[in-house]
Amino acid sequence: MCPQDFARLRLVHSKKEIHGWWNGIEPHGNRECTSERLLINPYNGCSHDCFFCYAHAFPGYFDLFRKRGVITVFEDFDRVVAKQLDSIRVASCGYLSPVTDPFQPINERYQLTEKIMAAFVRRNIPVEVVTKGVISDKAMRLLAEQEHSFGQVSILTLDEDKRGRMMSGGASTEELIRNIERLSNRGIFAVCRIDPILPFITSQKEELEALVKAVVDAGASHVIASCLDIPKTMEHEIYEHIEHEFGKETRKKYEGLYVEEMSGRKHARIEYRRKLFKMVKEICDKKGVTMSLCMEFEQVRLQKGHESPSKFKFRGLNREFMTSRNCEGIDIPIYVRREEIFSPVEGCDGNCLRCYHLGKRRGREKERNKCGIEDLGKAGAWKLKDYKRWSKIVGGKSFIKPREGFEPSTC
Repeated sequence: MCPQDFARLRLVHSKKEIHGWWNGIEPHGNRECTSERLLINPYNGCSHDCFFCYAHAFPGYFDLFRKRGVITVFEDFDRVVAKQLDSIRVASCGYLSPVTDPFQPINERYQLTEKIMAAFVRRNIPVEVVTKGVISDKAMRLLAEQEHSFGQVSILTLDEDKRGRMMSGGASTEELIRNIERLSNRGIFAVCRIDPILPFITSQKEELEALVKAVVDAGASHVIASCLDIPKTMEHEIYEHIEHEFGKETRKKYEGLYVEEMSGRKHARIEYRRKLFKMVKEICDKKGVTMSLCMEFEQVRLQKGHESPSKFKFRGLNREFMTSRNCEGIDIPIYVRREEIFSPVEGCDGNCLRCYHLGKRRGREKERNKCGIEDLGKAGAWKLKDYKRWSKIVGGKSFIKPREGFEPSTC
């Protein structure tokens, strides 16, 4: 890392809490994440700097990066996370990271990603990583050490020149493919995220076929796809970047395609997206790999007299295109701690969204909530306080911390 990179850091002590997804299925239907996750961003701001990244539209520390290029580091955040994990008896898989890359260059200095992963593994809680960077050897060993832990590698294109025109940093295409090989060689479930696909830039059938073939040959067991969406607050600068890198004609195509608005973002026409995802599904079927979509919806107008104050509701497209049981391709149960460390709930496949839909069907109630926590079957947007509340349900008068001296073998 260059010396000037250190000048663009801001160290802060944070009391922020681990939490679940930002949206629940109710009241608007805008949740497609089947399983619960504990979301963790050890850094705000990302030097990979993908030009289309929706995090650029976020306030606070994210805005600081957008305007001044400053990456905020949550110093000792691993200790904060460990303390929070010790305060609960119910846990879902840790997610590093939902917004900023856990293996961006600054992590080489602070290693917050590996330290937080170790906090999960030490307590026998699964953890996943999502990255456009190089997964460290320490992180690989930690993933291999804990059942249900896995890795997701985001690859936009096999064309290295295109990749460099869409982001400032990140690993090379060759290194990203190697990530998948390294995961697979260790017996770790490997996912490739083609997320997002950029219309007219990375959406050609031949290009997608070549990418899916390459990642499946490398050992990927599942593919996740999405179509680029554009935060309205970033619309102008995204179109400017597209024009600068890919020409005026491509910009005009985007302006004609991106006419649907949902939740403050512009989306490609639903007809285009359905055609795109049908093609991706056919490619994945041909290559013998499961696939799903990430946060792809159509907007449905509600009938008059409906109780909702909104005129619209969102309907997820995974019901048409997903070929796996869980949207990340792997079944990870809810974990509970009744003794020293956490253990998976028997019979739970982790699909809380399925539990929600079963709850709407008469006569299917007994198939729900193997974890015994009714709330999880509501597929909501959960906070740490909810996990603490559920902890009272699974029993025990006091919280037992991990046994003394028990450490993952790699940290």
